[in-house]
Amino acid sequence: MYDRPRTVCYPDDTGRRIWNPTFKAFADYWGFEPRVCRPYRAQTKGKVESGVKYLKRNFLPGRRFVDLVDFQAQLDEWTATIADRRVHGTTHEEPLTRFARERDALIPLAGQRSFQQEARVSRLVAEDYLVSLATNRYSVPYRFIGQRVEVQRRGDTVHIFHRDHEIAMHAVLPGQHQFRILPEHGPGAIARTTRQRRSTISDAGSVTRSLPEVEVRDLACYEALCGRATAQEVRS
Repeated sequence: MYDRPRTVCYPDDTGRRIWNPTFKAFADYWGFEPRVCRPYRAQTKGKVESGVKYLKRNFLPGRRFVDLVDFQAQLDEWTATIADRRVHGTTHEEPLTRFARERDALIPLAGQRSFQQEARVSRLVAEDYLVSLATNRYSVPYRFIGQRVEVQRRGDTVHIFHRDHEIAMHAVLPGQHQFRILPEHGPGAIARTTRQRRSTISDAGSVTRSLPEVEVRDLACYEALCGRATAQEVRS
């Protein structure tokens, strides 16, 4: 049971509920069906807010914490000895007793990777045909510039999808603020492929006239030249 912040859902123009895409992906990944409180019905929010109220009134008063590690240690001790041992007002049972009875019907989490590592995230392909993930940037074929793609990390690789079709795969970059560009993703890759195809046809005798060779470079080369030219103008 959830309240209705925009991180969970939001209404469309007709008032119909739309799930937040990231939240819906989270629910699907862990295999549960989310439900939300009725709008303008405060009575239905008790189950999502009473737990916070109980924590603030029972655990926090009179305590001091050295740091987050100390806070977590005290919280774990309070949970095991007090919160999970009290008789719950709704179930009229101790939470640990209820959990023992329901354990077999719950989805085990052990062995499943973090949602943050496995989830697909939406990205808009920038003009340099790069998309970001965890501060690092990875290339996609340049024809996808300006389009929405989904990026997903699977172990040590990054997979990029467009309309559920995988368009790129990279090894995960170490550190932060790095980038990886595959040569076949840039505009020059098409020119190189065209030249190779023409050369193959010429060798087979299918082309009788020679074609001019034009070298095509990636846009980054021209940007670097423009930068140097500007610097020279300033010095002069």
